[in-house]
Amino acid sequence: MNNRELIARRIAQEFKDGQVVNLGVGMPTMVVDYIPENIHIMLQAENGILGVGPKASQGKERLDCIDSGGNYVTTKEGACFFDSSLSFSIIRGGHVDITVLGALEVDEKGNLASWMIPGKKVPGMGGAMDLVVGAKRVIVAMEHVNKNGAPKILKQCKLPLTAVNVVKTIVTEKAVIDVIPGRGLMLKEIAPGLSVEDVQMATEAELIVSPHLKAIAV
Repeated sequence: MNNRELIARRIAQEFKDGQVVNLGVGMPTMVVDYIPENIHIMLQAENGILGVGPKASQGKERLDCIDSGGNYVTTKEGACFFDSSLSFSIIRGGHVDITVLGALEVDEKGNLASWMIPGKKVPGMGGAMDLVVGAKRVIVAMEHVNKNGAPKILKQCKLPLTAVNVVKTIVTEKAVIDVIPGRGLMLKEIAPGLSVEDVQMATEAELIVSPHLKAIAV
C-alpha cells in the first residue's frame, strides 16, 4: 500500500451515515473507492452533482458525468444534477458536512495554504475557499513532508493562505492529527512502525500527544 492509498483509506473511516461530503481534486478523490459498504453518504461535486458514486470503470465512462477533477464517475440512486450557482449555494449555505482537500501547508492554528507557490504557475483556487469556510468540518489529506523532505505541518504557514482557522483534522501517511483551538495540534494516531519522535521530527509545529494515542488501522 502506498502513502496515498493509506491516507485515502484512513479518511474514508471518518464518514458517518447521512453526511454530505465533498472530495477535492487529486488525492481526496481516491477516498471514494474506500468508503465502507455499511456507510451511506452523499458525495457532492461542486461542478453540479449530489450523489457521486465510485469512478466509472473503463469502457463505461459517460462523457457528461464527471466530478470536479474531470474524472469519469458513476452516480448513486437518487443522485441529482444542478448548475454551479445551486452547487455553491449548497456549499455556502452550510449543507456540506465534510470537505476533504489537499494542502501545501497547514499550521498549528488550523490555517490552510493550498492554492499557490509564488513564482510558479497558479492553476487557481477553484472552489476551495468556499468549501473550507462553508463546510462544517475540513479534513486535509496530504503527505507529511514536501518533495524536498521539509515539513508541511508548520508553526505558521509561509505560503499565501486559502483560509484562516478552518482545518479540523490532518491525515498523512505518518499520523492523524486534530487541530485543537487555543491549544495546538493533537497527535491521535500514528502509522505502524513509527514512534512519536519520528512524527515530531517530520513536523515543525509542536505536537500534543493524545493520552489515547493508537496506531492507524486501515
